[in-house]
Amino acid sequence: MSEKGYSVVNLTFYGGINEIGGNKILLEDGHKRLLLDFGFPYKKHKLFYEEYLKPRGGAGLLDPLRMGLVPPLEGLYREDIAPAGMWEGLKTAEHYRALDRVDGVLLSHAHLDHSAHISFLRQDIPVYSTATTAFIAKAIQDSGKSDFDQQVCYFTSYEPGCPAGWTQECLLSSTEAKQQRQFCIGDVDPAKLGIDAHRFWSSGFWEKGSRQKELAFCPLAGHDKSPLKVRCFPVDHSIPGACAWGIETGSGWVIYSGDLRIHGKRAALTNRFVEKAATLHPRALVIEATNATRTTNVSELDVYQNAVKAISAATGLVIADFSARDADRLLTFLQVARETGRKLVILPRDAYLLKTLRLLDSAIPEIAAGAGLCIYQDTTASKSPALWMRHLFEDYAGQTVLAKDVRANQDRFVLSFSFFDLNELPSISPAPGSLYVFSSSEPHDEEQEIDFRRLHNWLDHFDMKGFGLPVETDGKWEIPDGEKGLHASGHACGPDLLDIARRINPEVVIPVHTEHPELYTVGLKDTAIKVVLPAIGKALSI
Repeated sequence: MSEKGYSVVNLTFYGGINEIGGNKILLEDGHKRLLLDFGFPYKKHKLFYEEYLKPRGGAGLLDPLRMGLVPPLEGLYREDIAPAGMWEGLKTAEHYRALDRVDGVLLSHAHLDHSAHISFLRQDIPVYSTATTAFIAKAIQDSGKSDFDQQVCYFTSYEPGCPAGWTQECLLSSTEAKQQRQFCIGDVDPAKLGIDAHRFWSSGFWEKGSRQKELAFCPLAGHDKSPLKVRCFPVDHSIPGACAWGIETGSGWVIYSGDLRIHGKRAALTNRFVEKAATLHPRALVIEATNATRTTNVSELDVYQNAVKAISAATGLVIADFSARDADRLLTFLQVARETGRKLVILPRDAYLLKTLRLLDSAIPEIAAGAGLCIYQDTTASKSPALWMRHLFEDYAGQTVLAKDVRANQDRFVLSFSFFDLNELPSISPAPGSLYVFSSSEPHDEEQEIDFRRLHNWLDHFDMKGFGLPVETDGKWEIPDGEKGLHASGHACGPDLLDIARRINPEVVIPVHTEHPELYTVGLKDTAIKVVLPAIGKALSI
């Protein structure tokens, strides 16, 4: 028992410590266990791997476990991808434990640094999320490479212990191979959103097939599948459907912030979460601090105004570099394109995400004539595209744009490209003086700095002007004066984070998802709030 008579609750952090992302947190309250996110650790992954050196899919779980990308928790992972005798060699590994079960994953949002390693978890562990997060996660997997370590919503099953390894020869029969994970939706019911239930379930997007799990709506409080009383709080972030979680434990309420901000279009969601969390008088607040060193934030309105100013003066092609998974940013640039007499051209995967979001929110714009939206078809696209892409081009045949269309009418388009789409430029042949508007974050590591140097080389080669693009000066990357204000971060700045912590007023604050946890130790020293810094693999008792 604790000093206040509570039962002891343990929080063990297996990721997100002194790194941004990769959150993996195990909450234990007696016999009850929950995971708070189970994400991809990009920083740790880059220590060992790069584009042409990756964990071997054919080795199953062995590489991620041996390289410390996932914790050595026997009993947590799928048995069909565990090599025979694997655990015998890992029982002496640091932080090894055997778990008889985990009752569920509370997923805060669909960014891969919070969700991707759900791919490895046993198929009987349910994932609790918002409806929007579940749909976005599936859209990302459908339209992505669906690498072995990013199969969040569905996965391919293999014969356990197959001597041929995880290859085509070891696939189970076609009726058994593809399995859907059990997603439990805790925030809304379709009827309450005004969504036609038949359209929602019969859209073909989340079909139930052999050995697949249907999408279930799970009222969280008192639900027979919910191991603890939990509450889901929608928050504002740079991807729709983000939420914070509250878990009622024997030691009081534990609040997990996920990623959040209070300067975006949906700031009211985060403020409402803060107000409700404060009424629970939480024992502990596990909170992010990605932007701990930033003192202010750009708003989405600032992005809109600065983008209009830049693009209004453009006479040739405009390329806008932003994350289309940030639906607010996509809608911002759609509005900018309309106001500057252009059409916004998005990539097929972004169109698929937009189409998915419309299943939940009819306010999301349709890709139709007169809507100002078009879909770019890759010049070297496969003649046998994936099913999702084939259906997309069939549904929106009249809204498809090719390189030759852009080349012939460069002043009519805003093309949504990132650095990784620039190999289309030889086919488009942008006119000299065309504009590249950068609406994303600056480089954060050496690998990204190399990409930015290549990006500048591309723009120089095609005589394109950059706007809002970081420039390297004396070893530092900075956005030129007069070109700032084109990116609204998905994360609250330092003063906002301290304000959130003070308003919730927990007994204990535990920083996560940050390289600067001292924000809280210094910023809250004049309060009664205790700040505890977690360590990888060490149980923290509250």
